[in-house]
Amino acid sequence: MKRTNHNNGDHFDPKGKQPTEHTIKKWQNAKHTMAFEDKQDFIEMKKGFIKAPDYRVIKDANGKVVWDMEQYEFLFNIKEYKSIHPSLQRQAMLNMNYGLYEVAKDNIYQVRGFDLANITFIKGKTGWIVFDPLTCTETAKAAYELFKEALIEMGKIDDANRKVKAVIYSHSHADHFGGVKGVITPEDAKNGNVEVIAPKGFLEHAISENVHAGNAMSRRMFMQYGLMLDAHPCGHVDQAIGKNTATGELGLIEPNVEIVDDYETRDVDGIEMIFQNTPGTEAPAEMNTYIPHLKAFWAAENIVATIHNIYTLRGALVRDALLWSKKINEALYEFGQKSNVMFTAHSWPRWTTRRIQEVMKDQRDMYANLNNGVLHLANKGVTINEIHNEYKIPETLEDKWHTRSYHGSVKHNSRAVINRYLGYWDANPATLIPLSPYETAPLYVDMMGGSTPIIYKAKELYRDGQYLMAVEILNKLAYARPENQEAKDLLADCYEQIGYQQESTSLRNSFLAGANELRNRVPKLAALKKSGLDMVDSMTTELWLEYIGIKVDNNKAKGLKFIINLTTEEEYPPGLTDELNIKVESLVAEMSNSTFTVINGYQHNECDLKLVVKRKDIVEVMKGETTMTELIEDCKAEATVNPESEYDDPIDIINDLESTLVNFRLGFEILPGTKAFPNIEEVNQTKPLQVDIPSVLGSLQVLRNDISTNIKESETAVNHNILN
Repeated sequence: MKRTNHNNGDHFDPKGKQPTEHTIKKWQNAKHTMAFEDKQDFIEMKKGFIKAPDYRVIKDANGKVVWDMEQYEFLFNIKEYKSIHPSLQRQAMLNMNYGLYEVAKDNIYQVRGFDLANITFIKGKTGWIVFDPLTCTETAKAAYELFKEALIEMGKIDDANRKVKAVIYSHSHADHFGGVKGVITPEDAKNGNVEVIAPKGFLEHAISENVHAGNAMSRRMFMQYGLMLDAHPCGHVDQAIGKNTATGELGLIEPNVEIVDDYETRDVDGIEMIFQNTPGTEAPAEMNTYIPHLKAFWAAENIVATIHNIYTLRGALVRDALLWSKKINEALYEFGQKSNVMFTAHSWPRWTTRRIQEVMKDQRDMYANLNNGVLHLANKGVTINEIHNEYKIPETLEDKWHTRSYHGSVKHNSRAVINRYLGYWDANPATLIPLSPYETAPLYVDMMGGSTPIIYKAKELYRDGQYLMAVEILNKLAYARPENQEAKDLLADCYEQIGYQQESTSLRNSFLAGANELRNRVPKLAALKKSGLDMVDSMTTELWLEYIGIKVDNNKAKGLKFIINLTTEEEYPPGLTDELNIKVESLVAEMSNSTFTVINGYQHNECDLKLVVKRKDIVEVMKGETTMTELIEDCKAEATVNPESEYDDPIDIINDLESTLVNFRLGFEILPGTKAFPNIEEVNQTKPLQVDIPSVLGSLQVLRNDISTNIKESETAVNHNILN
């Protein structure tokens, strides 16, 4: 993202349009029918403010910006932008909270506005307990330094000198653990000086959730997160649960304490904490925490100042709205009736038992109604292609700010509920095995008389404010005639007005990002660099081999057949005993029928190749620091070919495997006619067996840090104005 001048009603894209009279009318209707006189959220957001730093931009060691609140200063212009849904602009203002806040007197502090999430410091008996250390090292370190600086200024020298004694990861998403090295070192956890506590299944899900479809997820983030949009009233304004996502060094220190039981009470640096595991809610591994002596309830990301995603548009398994509601209900009965403060991983705290129960009950009911109401209509015959136009939330919930859909949206969440229970098919045979859009679109366009009458009609629909209807015919034309820039520009104009009208950042960003790509194509994107290497360290060998199987091109693998017995050896537990303990891992990887499969815990009696490799060397292959061939040639891998095999040389088997693999391009085309210009295609220099997508959030570092340079190169190469 980059900053642009937006003080004179301009647009960051020369092709961009201002809100039309129809969009302005919708804006006015929302403005005059919603409870903007209710200022409770603003009171709570400001409560306990201690200090903000004199900077609003955080940079890494090389001077690259990893966090920038300054680019959103336009929100302080005391101006109501008709290009932003008024409710979303309200949320965007609330998310401008920036600095250190006191949550519970002398005991709980939060730094907000330094990342998408909050970092929380809780006073223990001897040190500090950190909840959710943000996305990257740089922002977490800056937040920690601000916290200690403020303590010194308040005369709390002893508190400022306390060390971090525990880090608690609330769940398995990277914006809640990636900055851990900004507050502790790996040695702190390894030698037992710091407890790193996480819910059951944390490490597995933190690594695996984004690997299998990681490249596709990263590409789809362009849409949901508006990565190519300027921070601008006509572009990116907010991310609902925070301002944006930081883009620095993504790290991971493995937990040394796992919370296994549904409810588990534990002493953490002399403080009693009650943990509630809530798997399958906002994340596959997540937990709430209650601190009895402070009557403080930590709701993780299960309760925030918006309704969340049941289906996150970047791509993920559909979540269980009913289970989510049940876990909130359990927390309400266990903790909500005795809590004086509820604080969370995003947004701002709520105080008083009455207020806490109000928010908990409303969000419980919202998720339950979403589940029940959608299924009620589904059982009456409403389909996945109709439900978003039929399901309505109860008015009593619609009137509450904390049940508005800023992150998720009722529109796409309702479709997700049906997809979870009934799948994607609407039971109409016509949609069961449909032709692809590129196949059907030419027929539609021909039958409508070609491009000219379609564009004429679409302009008429645009003038009448019927943007979705115009999209119906323009989308067909774009697929049939992807070279028709006039059609794509008009389609972009429609997307833009639809985006302006959305309350949800996920919907707004998706439509505005679509408009941007239709106008300017997909810019050149650098191949992913070595970000998130700690994630690779923790990736299992089995998951790595599964990812290799995904990279196999069926055609390239035609006729290949081989079996590899892979044994990895790892010193375990490292450094804790004088006696050398070896952890041995046995796997079988097989290529047959153009398919690469893996099974853990077995060995094949008639394999073609036996490989014995140290686990640390396998990790080096995953990171791209070496190759399997180099390990064999340097005698770091013991390779034995079966005399009965068709192969004579182990390297031939490795070469055959690598010859089938494809390195995925991040900048693939989504919308018709938007593929990057041929002479600025990205080049992926990832080694064949390297893991090039350690995590979705890890990829953001490359996308944002390199984007301005790449765009300038693209403009020079093709003399075409590509704006981010």
